[in-house]
Amino acid sequence: MKRLILASSSPRRIEILKNLGLEFEVIPSNFEESLVDDQPQRLVCKLAESKAKDVISKAPSDSIIIAADTVVVKDKRIFGKPKSQNEAYEMLRELSGSSHKVVTGICIVDNINELEVADYEETTVYFKELSDDEIWNYIKTGEPIDKAGAYGIQSLGGLFVKKIDGCYFNVMGLPVYKLYTMMGELGINILTEVVKNGK
Repeated sequence: MKRLILASSSPRRIEILKNLGLEFEVIPSNFEESLVDDQPQRLVCKLAESKAKDVISKAPSDSIIIAADTVVVKDKRIFGKPKSQNEAYEMLRELSGSSHKVVTGICIVDNINELEVADYEETTVYFKELSDDEIWNYIKTGEPIDKAGAYGIQSLGGLFVKKIDGCYFNVMGLPVYKLYTMMGELGINILTEVVKNGK
C-alpha cells in the first residue's frame, strides 16, 4: 500500500482528496511561487513540479507526492492570489461579465521508483456582470483573499458563475480526472492501490 502525500495545505485540495475516500498526509511545500512565465500552462507545471520537489526530502521514501498550482487567465493576463482587497476588487472587476480560463498544473512524484509526471487541466468559466456592491460585499466575506482570481467556485463565489466548460474540480484547484489518469501513467490505480477508507 503506497503512502499518499499532498504537498499543499489548501482546504479545497484536502477536501477533494477526502471526498475521493483517500487516506493521505499533508506536507505543505514552502516553495516561494516566484517563477515568471507568460505561458500559463508551462508556468503552473513548473510551479507544481517545484512544490513537489520541495517536499521530496520531507516525505517518507515509500510515498507518492501530489503537488498542484492554479492560476486564472484572461486575455493573456495571469491572476494569482490577490495581495489586498483592492487587488481582489481589480481582479473581480476584470472577470465580471466575461469568460476566463482556470489552469491547474499537477506534478506527481513516485518517490519509490523515482518517477515523475506533470500535466495541466483547463476549464473555461463564465461570470455574470458584477456590480461594485456585489464585488465589495463578496470581498468583505474574506473569501477571495487566498484564492487564484479572487473567488472560490465551491463557496460564495459560485453565485457569480453562470456556467463552466470543463472540469469543475479543476476550478477548485485539483482536477480529479486528470489526477486519476496521471496516476495511471505511473502504474497506480487509485481505486485499488491507494484507497484505504473508500466508501
